[in-house]
Amino acid sequence: MVRSKMAASVLKRCVAAAVKVKGLSPSFTARRWLLSAAYTDTKLWEEREKDPQNLALLANLMDRTYDRNLPVSSLTISRFVDNISCREEVDQAEYYLYKFRHSPNCWYLRDWTIHTWIRQCLKYGARDKALHTLKNKIQYGIFPDDFTFNLLLDSYIKDGDFKSACSVVEEVMLQEAFDLPSTQILSLNALGCFLATRPQLSVSEERALGASLLICGLKQDDTVGLSAQLLGSALLGKVEILKGIHAVFKGMPLSWDRGYLGRALAVMERVSAASGDLKLCKDTLDCVSHVLQELSSTSDADSSGEESDGEESKKEEGVDEDDEAEKANLPHYVSRFKELSSQLESQGKVDPASFQALVTTLAQQNLASAEKPDMEQYQSRLKAWEAEKRHLIQREKDLREKAEQERQERLAAQAAAQA
Repeated sequence: MVRSKMAASVLKRCVAAAVKVKGLSPSFTARRWLLSAAYTDTKLWEEREKDPQNLALLANLMDRTYDRNLPVSSLTISRFVDNISCREEVDQAEYYLYKFRHSPNCWYLRDWTIHTWIRQCLKYGARDKALHTLKNKIQYGIFPDDFTFNLLLDSYIKDGDFKSACSVVEEVMLQEAFDLPSTQILSLNALGCFLATRPQLSVSEERALGASLLICGLKQDDTVGLSAQLLGSALLGKVEILKGIHAVFKGMPLSWDRGYLGRALAVMERVSAASGDLKLCKDTLDCVSHVLQELSSTSDADSSGEESDGEESKKEEGVDEDDEAEKANLPHYVSRFKELSSQLESQGKVDPASFQALVTTLAQQNLASAEKPDMEQYQSRLKAWEAEKRHLIQREKDLREKAEQERQERLAAQAAAQA
């Protein structure tokens, strides 16, 4: 019933819808230099080979196919997404992406369909749908490539929605997709700008932010990258002390070895011992200091509480003896941090610039040069997608012709038998 209504809704709606363009506030217009107009230009994508379809007929076809417990082809869902022409049709496509993901053909959602889905969401003011399906990727099968990630990430950054931008960065981190320098720069920019708002974070949010900072920071062997590694390790160390190591690495591409606060201090030791211009930014060190102070206060409060309550809490949170041993290292971490901070200060290896200022400078200096190989790779990818799509269309046509020929032969055989 729901599917039939959905197909009918496609038939009734108008072809075009007005798209509201959200204006940028003056404070964010200066950020327009992130990804260039050439990078985000839709011209190449719009010039792809079109396969015009009636969405009402496609919806009806998919509904009938699913009702007969048969698989819908990847070409059918691709055609539906490709022919979206208004905001309401984005909602319809979301439903069919979900259905496709839960069908026998779920592994065959094409890369170009995912890219087109994100493009259509951005085009028709449905960026929230793009983020929803991305965060629920297991349910929708949305695993974008680097270029597609960049388009969505840049869109949020340019609008000053750094929280949503960091949600995209989290998905990049979970898919371990920090391969492109452009993705690294955009991600660090989003993280730096979000941190500058001084958000109040839950433990799970600190874990996601910490993992994003650490994994992305490992790709940059400079002041920005090391500062990101330092803060990321400290935030993960905080989660480890409060909840145990299992709460850190479960569902994350992270090491299960204990001692994330120790790794944060190792970053400081590396910078202290390094020659050259490697530094750590001051506000990152201040953040780590705040994390250690907060953990020390929590530890003091726990030690003054009732022992029985503490044992019960440990069992509930999955904290084991080794986690408790790591927690006992906290006073050492605090004293060592103070020593290293003083040492870095005396060596002139503390950068007074904020982390946000450093990632902004990084983007201004390096993003333009990082765009060129991305755009060349995207052009090649579009050509490969079009070739693969033509091959699938031809194969579909051949199979239909073969099926029709077999049907005619059966009919002829039946007619001959009756004669």
